[in-house]
Amino acid sequence: MDKYYLFTDSTTDLPQSFFENNDVETVYLSYVLDGTEHRDDLDPESKHAFYAKMRAGAHPVTSQINVDQFTSRWTPIMEEGADIVYLAFSSGLSGTCDGAIFAKQILEERYPGRHIYIIDSLAASVGEGLLAIKAAQMRAQGLSAKELADYLEANKLKMHHWFTVDDLAYLRRGGRVSAAAAFVGSLLNIKPMLHVNVEGKLIPLERVKGRKKSIAYLFDRFMEFASDKTQLVGISHADCFDDANALATMIKNAAPVEDVLISDIGAVIGSHAGPGTLALFFFGPSRDLP
Repeated sequence: MDKYYLFTDSTTDLPQSFFENNDVETVYLSYVLDGTEHRDDLDPESKHAFYAKMRAGAHPVTSQINVDQFTSRWTPIMEEGADIVYLAFSSGLSGTCDGAIFAKQILEERYPGRHIYIIDSLAASVGEGLLAIKAAQMRAQGLSAKELADYLEANKLKMHHWFTVDDLAYLRRGGRVSAAAAFVGSLLNIKPMLHVNVEGKLIPLERVKGRKKSIAYLFDRFMEFASDKTQLVGISHADCFDDANALATMIKNAAPVEDVLISDIGAVIGSHAGPGTLALFFFGPSRDLP
């Protein structure tokens, strides 16, 4: 079997230890805050300060990964004679995947016989992260690059994303939801509930009264849609650990899950979702909801 490298993005919101312990490569998106560009790799200790600035009115601006960045990172691997499997941040939320596709075309023409397999995850945050964890596990079981790419393509739409935000204004500002949908966020103590659809885009679904009910809504979606109640479940949060822990406890008390991974939402996704975002991820049937 030809050697290959497994890549994914900083937008998986996974701890650095995952990448180090599983030999998974990361490409980093970036953001600009207070006039300075930063790589999307904030450690947990600094995320609170990032969201505090957002709460105080800061408007960070994010940047995707461009073609030149991909070709620069991948050229040495092609020269080594190895292939690449890249699990990409949803094309419904970023142009990063498009940059990777252009880089693939350039490099595969430049290095005949080498292959770059790009999987548009149509996922974000720990939804993309759980797919990356599964990819690392399947590679360890001996799957070839093409076999792994085929597996991810066949299963990526089974990754459910359910989340709530404190204020849809952040998503509206970045063009992720419409102005009409964002109006919901201005209503007193109304918490919008959203999911990521089969096109990898954010879709507002319902609205509930209060944070406690929004957490219960997420729990109910797990109980309704999780195809395997023993699986690894993911939760990510934007500076609201207590809420994330409360949701994890509800799930653990109700189902024999393998574990619940709680992770901080990084700066790139957090710039658009805003502080107070709480998200739940798990495998289920296709997320093509009626």
